[in-house]
Amino acid sequence: MFRTSPKPTGESGSHRVEDRKTTPLTGKIAAVLAFGTLTAGVGVVANSIDPRITPLAASTDLAAALAEPSTHRTAETRHAIEPGLETAKLMRSEGLYARRNVDQALRHASEGYAARQAEIKRQKDAEEAEKARVAAEEAEKARVAAERSQAQAQADAEARAAEEAAARPVERPVERPAASAPRASVVKPAEGTFTSGYGSRWGTTHFGVDIANSIGTPILSAMDGVVVEAGPASGFGLWVRVQHNDGTITVYGHVNEILVAQGQQVGAGQQIATMGNRGQSTGPHLHFEVWIGGSDKIDPLGWLGERGITL
Repeated sequence: MFRTSPKPTGESGSHRVEDRKTTPLTGKIAAVLAFGTLTAGVGVVANSIDPRITPLAASTDLAAALAEPSTHRTAETRHAIEPGLETAKLMRSEGLYARRNVDQALRHASEGYAARQAEIKRQKDAEEAEKARVAAEEAEKARVAAERSQAQAQADAEARAAEEAAARPVERPVERPAASAPRASVVKPAEGTFTSGYGSRWGTTHFGVDIANSIGTPILSAMDGVVVEAGPASGFGLWVRVQHNDGTITVYGHVNEILVAQGQQVGAGQQIATMGNRGQSTGPHLHFEVWIGGSDKIDPLGWLGERGITL
């Protein structure tokens, strides 16, 4: 180590004297050397830790040393390094960094678990939706098959009734003179086999009754009244509607030939048409309806039964 001696009195210049004793360097020079030593030591450790960690003590001491005013007097600045304290600071910094990494790993694991659970739920919901769709398709197939079977049975029954009726001679109503015995106020609208009643059928409502027989079988007005319509009708092909004295309207559909005209007066039992197979029909038959008050469609079986007529 070297030291700088004060200028001797009466002599010019300065000189250096070697001293075997260790005398600490003073002022800013000592602080700079101390900072270099600390930086070299910390650099070894820095290779194994996060480069963002800075040894705080060294930078603080260096700033204090540089801020101290320089004098020619022997004001000494010592840089004290405490290895234990610096090591504790480094270990604490590494501990915080490691804990941050652990927290980040736990967060990523939690997010991954939540994503997997969401995917499992999505797949389960998709499976349930597919099961519901398949069940609905099977139910619809069963319903369509049942309707087809019912329609086929109805068609077969009407076809058999038509064949049986064709084998029998057609009974024509006997026209009697006005002076004959009083006629019935209500008559059966046609002869034949009752094949279908009032109510739900094939997903819709069947508002009348069906009487099957051969084409050309007479159709009679059920009561006295006035023909309010005679001609084409949607679904029926041709129809006749008669309004009676109490406001009731009777309907005769799927007729083959119309024998009356609109506005014509007709009596109970008078032939107004012949049975046919026009419109949406599965075989020759009469579709007969009863509208109370001209619009309220009721079951014709009950209405006829109350008046002593059975089908």
